[in-house]
Amino acid sequence: MNKQFLNLLSILMVIVLSFTVNAAQIPSNITPQQIEQFKRLPEAQQRALAQSMGIDFNMIQMQMGTGGFGQKAAGPADQEVYPRGTEFDEFGNPVMDFGLEQKEEEEEDDGKPKPFGYDIFANAPQTFAPIMDIAAPENYIVGPGDGISIQIFGKENDERDLYVSRQGQLVIPKLGAFQVSGLTFAEVKKVLTHEIKSKILGVDVVITLAELKSIRVFIAGDAYKPGPYYLSALSSITHALFAAGGINEIGSLRNIQLKRSGKLVSTLDLYDLLINGDSSKDAMLKSGDVVFVAPVGDRVTVDGEVKRPAIYELNGQETFASVVKMAGGLLPSAYPSSTVVERFNKNNLRTIVNVDLADKKQLEKPVVAGDVVQVMKTSAQFDQSVTIVGAVSRPGKYQWSSGQRVSDLLPNIHSYMLEDADLNYSIIVREKDIGRNIEVLQFGLFNAISNPLSNDNIELQAQDKILVFSMHEKQNPDVITLDSLAMSEEDYALAKKEQAKLDYEDRMFWLEFGEIEPEVTIDEVDETLKLAEKSMEELIGGKVDEENGINEIGLFSRQRMLAPVIKKLQNQAAAGQPIQLIEVVGAVKYPGIYPLAKNNRVTSLLFASGGLLESAYLHKAEITRNHVEGHKAKKISIDVNLQKALENTPADNLDSQNILLRSKDRLNVHVIPAWQENHIVELRGEFLFPGKYTIQRGETLSQLINRAGGYTDFAYVQGSVFSREKLKQLELQNLIKLSESLRMEIASKSLSTQKGMDYNLVNKLLADLTRVAPVGRLVIDLDNIESKEHDILLDNGDILYVPTLNNSVNVIGQVQVATSHLFNKDMNAYDYVTLSGGIRQQADIERLYVIKANGRVEIPEPNGWFASNESVKLSPGDTVVVPLDSEYMDSLKLWATGTQIIYQAAVAIAAIAGI
Repeated sequence: MNKQFLNLLSILMVIVLSFTVNAAQIPSNITPQQIEQFKRLPEAQQRALAQSMGIDFNMIQMQMGTGGFGQKAAGPADQEVYPRGTEFDEFGNPVMDFGLEQKEEEEEDDGKPKPFGYDIFANAPQTFAPIMDIAAPENYIVGPGDGISIQIFGKENDERDLYVSRQGQLVIPKLGAFQVSGLTFAEVKKVLTHEIKSKILGVDVVITLAELKSIRVFIAGDAYKPGPYYLSALSSITHALFAAGGINEIGSLRNIQLKRSGKLVSTLDLYDLLINGDSSKDAMLKSGDVVFVAPVGDRVTVDGEVKRPAIYELNGQETFASVVKMAGGLLPSAYPSSTVVERFNKNNLRTIVNVDLADKKQLEKPVVAGDVVQVMKTSAQFDQSVTIVGAVSRPGKYQWSSGQRVSDLLPNIHSYMLEDADLNYSIIVREKDIGRNIEVLQFGLFNAISNPLSNDNIELQAQDKILVFSMHEKQNPDVITLDSLAMSEEDYALAKKEQAKLDYEDRMFWLEFGEIEPEVTIDEVDETLKLAEKSMEELIGGKVDEENGINEIGLFSRQRMLAPVIKKLQNQAAAGQPIQLIEVVGAVKYPGIYPLAKNNRVTSLLFASGGLLESAYLHKAEITRNHVEGHKAKKISIDVNLQKALENTPADNLDSQNILLRSKDRLNVHVIPAWQENHIVELRGEFLFPGKYTIQRGETLSQLINRAGGYTDFAYVQGSVFSREKLKQLELQNLIKLSESLRMEIASKSLSTQKGMDYNLVNKLLADLTRVAPVGRLVIDLDNIESKEHDILLDNGDILYVPTLNNSVNVIGQVQVATSHLFNKDMNAYDYVTLSGGIRQQADIERLYVIKANGRVEIPEPNGWFASNESVKLSPGDTVVVPLDSEYMDSLKLWATGTQIIYQAAVAIAAIAGI
């Protein structure tokens, strides 16, 4: 037993070595008896034997299954074939470029129809070895190379795996040779069973087909890789095509011929298989067969609203009906009555033919080679529907029915409205004629839902659009007026940019002061934005502007949602058809332009603008109206008592103030005289009661100081700093203008002089100018503030800082060491410069000046700067400035101007450092 086991080990080693060296070649030192001895072992023993040698048992099974150990008596091993797209070298060997498949996948689809059916071969298997574990059919023709397994049990037990010889005989030991070639497998079983039972009594016989022979076929014509191939005996025409990598670009899918002994046996139309699933014409192959792929025939292109747009090959007289069937039929969105066919005429020029695919007679018309059938898409318009857009829970299109009203679509406020929905102002945009001209109807959702019998519960018509606005608005600070509707695209783009900047600054302001944003989950935000975007697309008929983004707060604002409505009303205005727009300005929440709805009155416009502000003057408002007399137009003014108008005075009352509005009416809601919001002024420093004070209109600085209790004993009034917010903005604008002016002057000088300029230094200085923080300081004489001549009116945001007594003098500029010194009444400006180490080489000693503690600048008289201490009398807190000599730098007056600005700003900032 040990000797037999060692013998099997040696057989196994030889098998594995032969597999790794050349699987297709039968080793000469392995006999069929040795292989049979190993194969007869149970699978468990085979696996244990392979494991003891460290050999992969699956590899041995694969080698045994493919006939690599000489199981066939005749016929070569099945060759390895490759899918289409595989590259070959000059000797015909495959070059496996794995990046090629990835490259093809990455190629972008150009959207044009592709030839139908060819992509089925794009992912053909890399090997086409015959599958050995399938059941052979009873009509299988047995031939040389087939392996037949015979099992005998009963009185005698035996098992034989035999092969049909080249002469077509099956030799059974002790029983003789039997001619089986050309017989079906069923006939072979019947013959062998009868012969064995007649010669060996008392036994039963089981005969199975152990292995299939290989057949040699030749693939010719327009196959992707034509040539001879060895295939399984159960292979059909389609197997042969896959083995050859498919059909090339000019090969026919509808004329694949099977030839045997020079005669046409069968013709395969792959369209029957691919479209109808009919494989009845997929004939089985025999050794020596030729599969011929003919060139492609006439083609027709089907594109548009079909299920399978592609280029189809014609086979005889195809009609439009058969072509549409090949394309999978029409999509539900197709409009078959207006199908367009591009066709070449007798002069070889392309013409257009209209075909009604809904007509049976026209469906039976034949197509012509080269036709391009374009099935059009039906209209995107909806019929018998209404659209809800805006601050609702479920925007979109809804079915319309006769007699339907607003409350039928939106029956409940809490379930159907967003929390920020405006319940006082909504509109219906309605098409009033076949020219798609629109009219606007205004209503209030609160009244429509709470009182279904009210006039606000408007009866709807098909194609109506209901616009529900949000109470959260983001209006431009400069409200668009009727006169500015003709704004150019450049001005509009500039206005959008300025608005984006203001929105950003506004948001940064609130974030800086700790505004807490509502906490919502990402899913809630995504869902809300999707509904919002879809809702807005319904209104504007396109994509929402991605530059502005989808801001939930501003998305359903009046300004955004009314924009397409206003544009439409503006475009449809013409002679005799006044523009249906009105305007409201003044003390209302949302001033601007609004559509003139049917029967719009003053109160309707007030509701549209969000209502009146607290500061609105109710006893008098003004309507400005265009009035035509004869051949001339003039403006007239109509006074309106808003309080009476809001009391809902009957419209037929001649004294009613709720006036019916007309085209281009402009309502101006006045502010209550002397009305003002809280204006805050801050007092800092040495006041008896410093802090923020609310001022009255017309209040002066001296009055506010008295309210604050006056100064403390340590106040240094001469060093006070008064800043104003409006002056900061003005200084910033002036700095920007100065920077641009200097930049142009630099460019001009660089062109007019040959001497180059240090642009790095120039740009640095200009950048420093623009980065200077504006102070907004206003020089005041606080000592004489009690007199009306020096007193000033206060404004919102003013700040007055009175520092503690500062007993020092500052020296800055072109000195050796810029520092501060204790004040000495006996010293002049030059003495302080000397204490700072003297001047630098580039200092302009003749233009020394002094910035007083209160911000005033004093310049010495010529030749009197150092002659007398009285020329410029210094005080505590003063600053001595030694400017730069611009000629020393050999540049523009830029340097003198720029350094003065920077020095003055630095001095001002240093003076108020304690604020």
